[in-house]
Amino acid sequence: MPSPVDLFKRKAHEWRHGIKWTVYTLLLINFGYYIWEEWVIAAHTLREGGTILDWTAAFAGSLDEAAWFLLLALFELETYAIPDEAFTPALEKTLHAARIVGYVFLAHTIYAYGINLVDLERNVALVPEVHSLCELADQEISFSSTMKYTLIDADNCAELSGASEFYQMVVESVVTDARGLAIEKQLGWVDLIEAVVWLLIVLTIEIEVRLQNHGIASGPLMRAADATKVLLYGILFLAAGYWAFRGLWVYVWDEIIWIGGFAVIEMNVSEWRDELLSEQD
Repeated sequence: MPSPVDLFKRKAHEWRHGIKWTVYTLLLINFGYYIWEEWVIAAHTLREGGTILDWTAAFAGSLDEAAWFLLLALFELETYAIPDEAFTPALEKTLHAARIVGYVFLAHTIYAYGINLVDLERNVALVPEVHSLCELADQEISFSSTMKYTLIDADNCAELSGASEFYQMVVESVVTDARGLAIEKQLGWVDLIEAVVWLLIVLTIEIEVRLQNHGIASGPLMRAADATKVLLYGILFLAAGYWAFRGLWVYVWDEIIWIGGFAVIEMNVSEWRDELLSEQD
């Protein structure tokens, strides 16, 4: 008959397993939402068409999510799903090579966010001789404000903005006012910082996984990696706080469930580390 300790461990394992698949399911639903949202935005920003780079930049969030799914799946395989006896050097190299593909996609996301910031600083111009948004009504032009794009018409133009100066965004079919431009720049910086922080987090996990693959479960590098991740996750919560301040609750939700997704990987790594330490005692 199993001991109370064994029963507790079994229940804890089942509980963690249930949470894991709940988080993964929510992430998949979230991925579908990102595709839909960026398609709606692209209908405004790429109404006249664009290059391949324009389209990939427009769907940077969806490509980013796809890369994260790839990395999450690969870490799940290496830290939990694949048993130790089946883990060969060839399989290890294959998983590491596949993760490099994910890192390339993440690098593209950082590039797209960087280009967006450069465009906001250099390629946004004051719309000449326009002092009311209603002067742009019914011309297939959209007004941008805090990630919302609205086609300007005679019915909504006065409600969208009472400003007297407007800025043409990178694409000619989108304008905003001074407040909208300032928020757009802030959001651009938060997006870039958040993307870099997430990349640093997965690289830190990568270091831990590779160390543990070689039987190293403690030491200065492990302690440094753990301390670094505490700081990095703190920055992510600050980004979520900014999005909450701007009323972008979908972004807050996205951040929280992705942190949850990688918390599952962290649990896998921690359990694996405990097993290594117990074997070394």
